[in-house]
Amino acid sequence: MSIPLGDPDRRSFLAARQPEGHVPLSAWPRTNKSMPLVELDTEWVRFSTQNHRTKAEQQREAQQRGQDDLFTSDPLGPPAQEVQFLILSGQSKFDELKEDLLARGQKEPAIVTADGVLINGNRRTAALRTLRREGHQQFGYVRCLVLPADATPEEILVLEAELQVARDFREDYSWINEAMMIEELYELSGRDWDRTAQRMHRKAGDVRMQYEKLLLVHQLVNQSQGTRLPIDFTDNESAFEELAKHIRNKPRDEAESVKKSYFLGILSGANYRQLRHLRCEDAETLVERELLGESALEGVLATARSAESATDDSDPLSDFMGEDGSQESVVEDVLSLVVTRRPEAVVQLPDGSAVPMKSVLGSLSGAVNAAAREAEERNREQNTVDAPFQRADKAFRELERIPSLLGKSRAHSAWDEEAFQNEVDRIAKLVEELRETS
Repeated sequence: MSIPLGDPDRRSFLAARQPEGHVPLSAWPRTNKSMPLVELDTEWVRFSTQNHRTKAEQQREAQQRGQDDLFTSDPLGPPAQEVQFLILSGQSKFDELKEDLLARGQKEPAIVTADGVLINGNRRTAALRTLRREGHQQFGYVRCLVLPADATPEEILVLEAELQVARDFREDYSWINEAMMIEELYELSGRDWDRTAQRMHRKAGDVRMQYEKLLLVHQLVNQSQGTRLPIDFTDNESAFEELAKHIRNKPRDEAESVKKSYFLGILSGANYRQLRHLRCEDAETLVERELLGESALEGVLATARSAESATDDSDPLSDFMGEDGSQESVVEDVLSLVVTRRPEAVVQLPDGSAVPMKSVLGSLSGAVNAAAREAEERNREQNTVDAPFQRADKAFRELERIPSLLGKSRAHSAWDEEAFQNEVDRIAKLVEELRETS
């Protein structure tokens, strides 16, 4: 995490401000937690473009505007700052925040670097700036605590992690943005999960799960060749969590089979609760069978396969590897086609016609759901077969404990041997009935 520095004049200007006093900042990692409190013009302060609460949204804005370096070439310049302002003011509950500020004013100071870059209080400052532009001149200034001039990027990231667990009117982090923060903290913590968890005030298993979910998202985004962004999968958290948990300790073949099936289901909008039934080693086979059996997808499958063949032909390793070097996979071919096209795109078919991507996604969703239902039915049948064995095993383990308990029980004055023998007879009778059941 690198915090962009402003020009020297900004730092000099802020250093020359006469503080109203000093306020302790308990979340600051150093021993000296006393920070100067100053008032700054809401138009003068700069929004942090490194704020993890808006990281995924920034990626989307940069892509939509065709400016990959929008927030990196000049993060404190007018273009980046105005877009960041639009992102902040477009978040949910922003109007409620404005109403709260109108009613109560600013109760908690924001936090800025020595260059006047907001580390905490970005949304509140955006709301104050909006109110001022709407004619409420009393909101022209924001009260801020100023961090030391030598604050490091790691200290600032740790501070953000400390502050993000607080409540107030702060917008909750999306799971994608929170996972991105964890990813960065994990690297800064020397890839130590315990240290990362301590900084996030979470259990190590929780932060690791967020990280593993994000790794799966990264895989899909990388496969999309720039078509998809992490923010596109904000609503799919449960599916990614189930997938991450399932494949964590599975053999590679099974993990890949389930992962590809899940990815295709997520992209096509398959029913989430049905999708979980595809957590089985032959998930890809089940999905492939449904894809091949769906007549509406015949042209799409041909397009997907031809696109994959073209890729293979251009691969300099394909001749060296030979036919055995790659294994055809219908699911993988279709996944490669779908992930690189937006829902509003069209798919060109081999016969020269075209089909809307939304129509393709509908057919794919139906195929994945059908495969999941087949897996569910099979699991139900298997459970029916296994249930008597599971119950018998459970009963046996309970009965197996009885001999070790009898010594103490029989030595007790309240022990009833006749009642116990009656229970033994009941067990023997039940066993006999089980033997006779055909």
